[in-house]
Amino acid sequence: PFGFMPFYPGPGLGGHCIPIDPFYLSWKTKQAGIEARFIELAGYINGQMPQFVVDKVQNALNDAGKPVKGSKIHVMGVAYKRDIDDMRESPALDVMLLLKRRGGLVTYSDPHVPVLHLEGLELAAIPEDAAAAADCVVIVTDHSTFDYQGLVERAALIVDSRNALKGFRSSKIVRL
Repeated sequence: PFGFMPFYPGPGLGGHCIPIDPFYLSWKTKQAGIEARFIELAGYINGQMPQFVVDKVQNALNDAGKPVKGSKIHVMGVAYKRDIDDMRESPALDVMLLLKRRGGLVTYSDPHVPVLHLEGLELAAIPEDAAAAADCVVIVTDHSTFDYQGLVERAALIVDSRNALKGFRSSKIVRL
């Protein structure tokens, strides 16, 4: 019980240690002649999560009769974890890039990250109530200051990659 910290599935790993440090252990075990396949597999699966989220967005939009290309997609939260401003290895960046490459018109809201640089572009955060104008909202970081009740009331479609809407019941919510 001491030092226990739960981790829950989400859109991918971020930060300065979890996405990287296990590979140091894997490298060290290889030096000792031991293969750490579980570490390698976990790294691979975690690395694929942003693609999984984007596939969920694409499927949700398809079900609503819309393609990703030309759709307004609003990302809620771009920091790598809730209530911080740290963008290191944030899965939100990969999600946004993948959506942008598929032709999505991507915007974001994050109270802790007012500006971000994405593939040579500088994007500024917009107010979270702008999510109501989006074809799809993607919750990537579940900041505690977001108005989830208002989001569920106003958004047309929501892909919740953090289980931020676990208490809400609506056909417009797609969960991982």
